[in-house]
Amino acid sequence: MIQEEKQSFFTKQLLRWNRLKNNRSMPWKGEKDPYKIWLSEVILQQTRVEQGWAYYEQFIKTFPTVKHLATAPDNKVMKLWEGLGYYSRCRNLLSSARLIITEHKGKFPTTYEEIIKLKGIGTYTAAAISSFAYNLPYAVVDGNVLRVLARYFGEQNPVDEPIIKQKLSLLAQKLLDTKNPGIYNQAIMDFGATVCKPKAPTCKSCFLQKNCEAYSQNKIGLWPIKSKSIQKKNRFFTYFILTYKEQVCITQRTQKDIWQELYQFYLNEIISKEVWTNKSIEKFMLDIFKIKDFTITNISSWSKQTLTHQEVYAIFININCKIKPKIDQPHQWIKRKKLKNFSFPKIILSHLYTKALQTSFW
Repeated sequence: MIQEEKQSFFTKQLLRWNRLKNNRSMPWKGEKDPYKIWLSEVILQQTRVEQGWAYYEQFIKTFPTVKHLATAPDNKVMKLWEGLGYYSRCRNLLSSARLIITEHKGKFPTTYEEIIKLKGIGTYTAAAISSFAYNLPYAVVDGNVLRVLARYFGEQNPVDEPIIKQKLSLLAQKLLDTKNPGIYNQAIMDFGATVCKPKAPTCKSCFLQKNCEAYSQNKIGLWPIKSKSIQKKNRFFTYFILTYKEQVCITQRTQKDIWQELYQFYLNEIISKEVWTNKSIEKFMLDIFKIKDFTITNISSWSKQTLTHQEVYAIFININCKIKPKIDQPHQWIKRKKLKNFSFPKIILSHLYTKALQTSFW
């Protein structure tokens, strides 16, 4: 089959599959409101659909329009985002919502060129919003699409190399049904998510099987090829949960680092998994806070949170102080019952909500 026929076959069969067999259900599917499409796409960046679904519905319920989102307090939005990770997405969401109010008079931009200028929006998200909301002819190219195209058309070079990604992006634009770009874009993403999956794709029943290069060459498990391997950095956090009477000490992470703008307990970052003993804790409390009168109520085991470029290990030490330690700003003492009003990283939330601590801590 010549290349033009192969491309035509791909588009026609994909749309046929979408019409007859694609029953993937999602609350934002078929949505025409650009605000809701934008919100769903931002939530789904680096997030599985199963996890993002509930967040999307809660956001729409709490902030039904871009104006509701733009005028909401930062902490309320960040709290609702809590647990999704990649918090820069949330900050960009707020920034762009406020820009839409101030510079676009509350109306979501209607062209690809305007949409892509919004903070946190790249070519994929701009294409998705443009095609789904306004039926503009821009092909989406995400991980699902790259995988489908690399397998079907037999791309043997690493898809994460800029020149190859650009090549496949141009191919995606050629394949696009320009009369129904939104339907086509949703179809290819659904196909990649449900049929041409990263692992265990359903090749035996796939309608593209006979023309698929990866299938015919028995390279389904090898394609797409990627050249980059992420070297993860290990970090080790010791959190001291300092309490005095009914108060607990927290601080906000303001530096440009992971979890920016989220809250945490007093942090001592170390270079390895240190074994904390009562004696070493007593020395730390004396050296740092100049106090001796306290009770160690719990020393947790080490826990781990995997980020894109980092592995974060954390241990939590609960200290009940008889004398209130003097801690410099930006640390603050708040009532324990108000902790739920602040946004914390997932690794801290997982610790606080363990069965062992739920009753005693909250």
